[in-house]
Amino acid sequence: MGGLKTTLQVINGMVADGIIQKYAVAGAVAALNYIEPTVTDDLDILVSIDDFQSGASGLATLEPLTSYLRSRGYTEFRKEGIVIEGWPVQFLPVANDLDAEGLNQAVEVELELGSGSAPIKITMLTAEHIVATALKVGRPKDRERILRFIDEKAVNLKVLRDVLNRHHLLEAWSKFCVQMGLPDFNESTFERS
Repeated sequence: MGGLKTTLQVINGMVADGIIQKYAVAGAVAALNYIEPTVTDDLDILVSIDDFQSGASGLATLEPLTSYLRSRGYTEFRKEGIVIEGWPVQFLPVANDLDAEGLNQAVEVELELGSGSAPIKITMLTAEHIVATALKVGRPKDRERILRFIDEKAVNLKVLRDVLNRHHLLEAWSKFCVQMGLPDFNESTFERS
């Protein structure tokens, strides 16, 4: 995880400097707070598109963000992200209601990134929003992540059901459960106490 703490400090600095108003760590790095670590070499940051509206046209551009980072020497792009302290960072504008809700309900956590190192305060998606987003995206690695959240009892299934219901994902969840041989929400054996 070398450099991740410094990368997150740069992103916190973007908030402090008013470049972005709010962010939430998403994807594999957010999952670190809830489940056993998996290998990842990029960082997904969910940001509000409102931070990037340009004038009367209403078009959004990430130019203020990239300009800010460029002025601090971050000019390399890799894996669809700008490299900050060795980590390719993808800034993902809110694209749908699930993203917006996830960003609005993001939680502040202290993430420990190595022994002897002070934790860093960041905001990240809740476990339930990580799982719902993984279900919506549906790649093999997303399905694996969902299974890990369930196996490690890292998600509140009652809260997850509410999130999935609000975002019309209950049918997708039922299909996922059938494919993975899991009981669905309706089966009492799957309820988390």
